[in-house]
Amino acid sequence: MNDVDGSDRQGATADARLATADARLATADARLAAIVDSSFDAIISKDLNSIIQSWNQAAERMFGYTAEEAIGQSILMLIPDHLKNEEIEIISKIRSGDRVASFETMRKRKDGVPISVSLTISPIKNSNGGIIGASQIARDISAAKESERRIRLLMREVNHRVKNQFAVILSMVRETSKRSTHPGEFEELIRARIMALSRSHDLLVTSEWAGASLFDLIQEHLKPFGLEEQILLSGPVLTLQSNAVQNLGMAFHELGTNSSKYGALGSEGGRVEITWTIDSGTQNPGSVGEREFHLTWEETSTPHPRDRRDQTTRKGFGTVVLQRVAPQSLGGSAILERSPGYFKWRLSAPLASIVVAPIGSEADGDSPGSGI
Repeated sequence: MNDVDGSDRQGATADARLATADARLATADARLAAIVDSSFDAIISKDLNSIIQSWNQAAERMFGYTAEEAIGQSILMLIPDHLKNEEIEIISKIRSGDRVASFETMRKRKDGVPISVSLTISPIKNSNGGIIGASQIARDISAAKESERRIRLLMREVNHRVKNQFAVILSMVRETSKRSTHPGEFEELIRARIMALSRSHDLLVTSEWAGASLFDLIQEHLKPFGLEEQILLSGPVLTLQSNAVQNLGMAFHELGTNSSKYGALGSEGGRVEITWTIDSGTQNPGSVGEREFHLTWEETSTPHPRDRRDQTTRKGFGTVVLQRVAPQSLGGSAILERSPGYFKWRLSAPLASIVVAPIGSEADGDSPGSGI
């Protein structure tokens, strides 16, 4: 009797232990299933024939297939044709027990749209340690890839612009040196011109080299000269291309410098009017390529005693910028008029070389003028 009772107790204990182990295993399986189901990453399992065995909710969101549509199908339905050899190599490594390192690749959604993913693949083993399939974790890295693409594009643009500015600075140094009477004057002029380039550069950096407002560009370059109440701006809202920002910025700096020394910004009674317009075009008013941009800087003031009329004085670097550098860089032309107490610069150029994109009808007319 005692032996029987002892055997019963041992059996009951073994059954309890087995039940506890089963409960723990069930809890672990449920916890694992919950983790897989709530994961932000797509988690997919497949057998050694690349047939999908499980498919979590993140996989549904990422690839567009429901679990019912995906399970039982080949994983090849997610792989672009030119990358299908990847799966052959993956399964070969899984079968041989080799490690598959995480890698970045392309997959495609149900609607055919390609998607950049980072894949992590691990073998699935049975209770005897035999490999029966693989689990695959896919993370959508499309946003990161697009960010990398934009950064590379921006760096190429910055590199191009920096080289261009080096060339401009070298030209500034050469031309300013020719026209400076002593080292102090050269240092003052070249410093001011490089700072003007820097102001244009700052506007472009703020917009990630996408362009800058013409209104903002004028304000930025004329701010150092003061007397804002004597400056009137009038024209449509325009976003300038980076090349136009740099060259028009140089022109506004030279115009402001000349005005502060000899013209309207050098006296309280002077007045500067800056206007810009866009002609309507003759054949197709909606086409930017056939339209022209016109900008006029016109100032009136009491004739300045230092405003000499000899050609030596007037053929400085500023004149070169206004008559040759700015108009030629924009594929246009310029007219410069001077007389005692009066100065006018008019630039005409194709609109396509000035603005970032076609403008709407609201920009066709002049907006009300305003002081800087």
